[in-house]
Amino acid sequence: MKQSKSYKLLKSLGLNFSEEEYGTVSFFDVIKKTFQRLKNAFLIQHGLNLFFLSPINSRLIRPKVWRWLGCKVGKDVYIGYQVLPDGSNPSLIIVEDKVHIANRCVILCHQRDLSGYFKGGDYAKLPYKREKVHLKKGCLIGTNSVVMPGVTIGEGAIVGSCSLVTKDIPPWTIAYGSPAKVVKHLEPE
Repeated sequence: MKQSKSYKLLKSLGLNFSEEEYGTVSFFDVIKKTFQRLKNAFLIQHGLNLFFLSPINSRLIRPKVWRWLGCKVGKDVYIGYQVLPDGSNPSLIIVEDKVHIANRCVILCHQRDLSGYFKGGDYAKLPYKREKVHLKKGCLIGTNSVVMPGVTIGEGAIVGSCSLVTKDIPPWTIAYGSPAKVVKHLEPE
């Protein structure tokens, strides 16, 4: 694969980018992306956890900060303390109305593609897979849970605390565990 001058410059500066993903990126693109990530990191670190505003943080300030980051956030959303959206890919997060995300959850939209990783390979050169995370209307993500890329959590579904969600959760179910598995289908009242 032929490498561009920009790629060679970035490599000479010690920036180790995946050739498949960043081979044609310009130095300006890297600077732009760096400032975007710095802005997002600042908003996540300081905008989401303003202690003196804690009574209104969860329903007013945090959803607004998520929107500033680039997430699509509906109405009447609850985002708990120290919930971390994917700061590199916030536009891939969709949170519908009345979703409840409890404290210390992580929502990820990217992960390394391990399909091309073999003994003796360089993990840092593997490309990223980027996929949307969609939290449907009225679902609940329990405390300390992690939602992985490409997952849709259905309407009214409940994910128990400390769960690792690697696959879609159907609507109106309860799931928990690592990896999360459906343990109950909810019936109409």
